[in-house]
Amino acid sequence: MQHQDTAHLPTSPLIPTKGARAVRIWLLIIAAMVYAMILVGGATRLTDSGLSITEWKPVTGSVPPMNADDWQSEFSKYQSMTAEYRLQNKGMSLNEFKSIYWWEWGHRLLGRLVGVVFLLPFLTFWALGWTTARLRRRLWALFVLGGLQGAIGWWMVSSGVGDTHRTDVAAYRLMTHFSLALFIIGLSVWVWLELGHRQGDTSSKASRHWSLLLLVLISIQMMFGALVAGLDAGRTYTDWPLMNGHFIPRYYWDEGGLHNLIENAATTQFNHRTLAYVILVLCLIAGWRHARAAGGWFKWLAIGVVAQSVLGIVTLINAAPLHLGLSHQALGTIVLIISIVITKRCFSAERT
Repeated sequence: MQHQDTAHLPTSPLIPTKGARAVRIWLLIIAAMVYAMILVGGATRLTDSGLSITEWKPVTGSVPPMNADDWQSEFSKYQSMTAEYRLQNKGMSLNEFKSIYWWEWGHRLLGRLVGVVFLLPFLTFWALGWTTARLRRRLWALFVLGGLQGAIGWWMVSSGVGDTHRTDVAAYRLMTHFSLALFIIGLSVWVWLELGHRQGDTSSKASRHWSLLLLVLISIQMMFGALVAGLDAGRTYTDWPLMNGHFIPRYYWDEGGLHNLIENAATTQFNHRTLAYVILVLCLIAGWRHARAAGGWFKWLAIGVVAQSVLGIVTLINAAPLHLGLSHQALGTIVLIISIVITKRCFSAERT
């Protein structure tokens, strides 16, 4: 009898007859690396480091400045090509520039490493027969999305390079970049779950509807959070539960029309706060009503959202310092992953 590395024979055309465990471990590594990229990207944003590298060199850009002339060249580009330097960092020293450069360089290097750690094992698994046609389609989709993420990252950075007045990247482009990173980590987790061949969960039609609703709302909330970060809105209104003494901030809808939704700090922070209240109430209800569905994960989601709400308030009233801002982003990503796990397990239970 042929040796299997799992306890059960695969019943899905997605699951290979051998090597599934290795592929699952590898997918977890990829998800962890993307998670690290999200956190490094958050630090890059919170330290205003994203515009320190003014060119996109996918291959040669992996080598940092190696001598004093190289450093001066990079610094000169930053000085001449960004309004951030002219309007915000005028007089910055070379050593201060290096401190922001290393954040952006590290973020880009990690992106390149993710590509290598993905492609080489993928091709190896394929050669060993540890994949199936359906699984390969999902993995190729992940690889293409990773390449697209690099291009969108430069599209984001380019919005602040050569512009005569913008001192940050465009918030809607930051939201796009962040959202795709979340989609990649979510798809990695989803495929990991599919390869697990898990059975025995309980779910109902109602729990499946709740899982989808919460997944959609939490995804939107993460996008709202990216806009808040991109506009530094978390450092604009730092009182709670009101905003500068008002429930609805005075400048919620300024003269920009629909642009308020992506360019107005008051609008984006109010939307982020309000949706947080909605998600908190809904998660508490779902955790109580569907305590046994999806392996009990609705309860963990409720706990995570409560913790995230408290952390969000603490981050806000402290004007989003680096350690709190990163913690809020890190826990928010975990909450999203939990909602993905719930949705997958609810719908897998429907089929068993």
